[in-house]
Amino acid sequence: MTVGEQVEQLAASLADRLDALSFTDLTTDQVTARLIDTVAGWAGNQGWRVYRRAPSVLPLPPPMSARQSVLDVACARPGGPPIVVEVDHGTRRRTWAKLLAEADAGRIPLWVRWGPGRFVAPPPPILMVTCEVTGRSDPTGSGRMHSRLPRDGKPPPAHSAVRVGEAVALELPLASPEAPAAGG
Repeated sequence: MTVGEQVEQLAASLADRLDALSFTDLTTDQVTARLIDTVAGWAGNQGWRVYRRAPSVLPLPPPMSARQSVLDVACARPGGPPIVVEVDHGTRRRTWAKLLAEADAGRIPLWVRWGPGRFVAPPPPILMVTCEVTGRSDPTGSGRMHSRLPRDGKPPPAHSAVRVGEAVALELPLASPEAPAAGG
């Protein structure tokens, strides 16, 4: 198996884990935290060392350029190069710059992108793992609430092309077969 195939397999494995995720009415920060927890759990189940808010090789922009940017999740693997994961609900060029710098340093960059499904593909070698969620305005006016049902893998049922026929309106309540008809 080539390195590229191994990386694709890692991304597919993470996508499978995220596909099983469900939640209702979480804020943007809560969804991001839930996804980071899920990524960390996925990596931990692989037997890897997991680091949250790990230092990135990319410095922060001025005026904080003396400090390093951080990664949402970094994973040390005994059998391969480290994996770095960023989780975002928007397309941020800064995230791409960070992941490209990590790839240049020999790490495998994965980008978990969540939202309603209008995802812009990142530049190679960054692999995007998507997590579609629905959103609605919070009734209290404090932002957006996000929900996600797990994918069940079942396609929607096919619609019948056969005409059923005309419906006949019946008066309610219907008489039971044992009861005598009214007026008789």
